Amino acid sequence: MSSTHPLPRVMGVVNVTPDSFSDGGRFLGLGAALAQARRLIADGADILDIGGESTRPGAVPVPAAEEIARVVPLIAAIRAESEVTISIDTMKPAVARAAVAAGASLWNDVAALRFAPDAPEVAAELGCEVVLMHMLGQPGTMQDDPRYDDVVAEVEAFLLARAFTAMAAGVDREKIWLDPGIGFGKTPAHNLALLAALPRFVALGYPVLLGASRKRFIAALDPLGAEPDARLGGSLAAHLHGAAAGVAALRVHDVRETAQALAVWGAIEGGV
Repeated sequence: MSSTHPLPRVMGVVNVTPDSFSDGGRFLGLGAALAQARRLIADGADILDIGGESTRPGAVPVPAAEEIARVVPLIAAIRAESEVTISIDTMKPAVARAAVAAGASLWNDVAALRFAPDAPEVAAELGCEVVLMHMLGQPGTMQDDPRYDDVVAEVEAFLLARAFTAMAAGVDREKIWLDPGIGFGKTPAHNLALLAALPRFVALGYPVLLGASRKRFIAALDPLGAEPDARLGGSLAAHLHGAAAGVAALRVHDVRETAQALAVWGAIEGGV
């Protein structure tokens, strides 16, 4: 490839929830969720991101015990039959602890280890990789008139501060990922600014996770993409932009289409 970056890994989403914005309720039962996990692996997913609590705008929090009951049986079932990397999408240290015990090796935290005072120490204790994401406020209120003076500079400063906090608690620098949090307390203009600035985030020296799949900013640019499952084209455009910028992984709902797009893009860029 003409760039120095390898192709991003593809992180497929399995939401074991009744209310996620894109596929809420479809994979709530263990059988349906495991079948979806197998499908995503076959489609080319390098990582499975398992979530038991929706973080869509306006989402209602879920007790840790209920979240654990949703995700742990699925993680254990996947690990029993596959070596795929498993990520736990949670803010709660107790859920992360249970998920890692069941076979997860990546903690994808939209709260960047801020949900509980001991979250950084738990991440260090678990020894897993951890994604620190920027979110303005809480899922229930994050889209209520989000404002920034300079969204790129503020998100960058936040992520660096959270990385420093994690390292101070004992998390290895090599295990820290950053995620600018597309759609988490941002207007469409904020999201576009962050996407344009992805090379700046990559240059910080941490692996960057991009989660732009089916996000609302796509519908803002294309009114015909009002429904989440009508945003594939916009998702792929954002994914390929992220690949060109050098992000380490893409969190996606459409694994097969993303893997194919990356394969073609990579071949055009110089062969993979």
